[in-house]
Amino acid sequence: MNSSMIGKIEKAHRYAREPERIQLSQIEATFRGSHDDYTVRLNGPNWSCTCHTFESHAVGDTCSHVMAMQQILAPMLSTEAKYGAEAVAGAG
Repeated sequence: MNSSMIGKIEKAHRYAREPERIQLSQIEATFRGSHDDYTVRLNGPNWSCTCHTFESHAVGDTCSHVMAMQQILAPMLSTEAKYGAEAVAGAG
């Protein structure tokens, strides 16, 4: 392996230990819930989930699948995506 590739690999390892360098703005994932598989999406600061809880509540509510994704991805999310745009607006 040449020294250029070794340098790239070392840099990639350093970046992987610094997830705060990344800010996700869109993502789609299949979440295996307790009863079914659900699609969880992030579009800008807005989350959605295909589970019954998310779909049956008013805009701004959340579900356990979205909350889990927010915890897992926290270092890579904007403040709005991490806590909910409504929560951030209400705090300001």
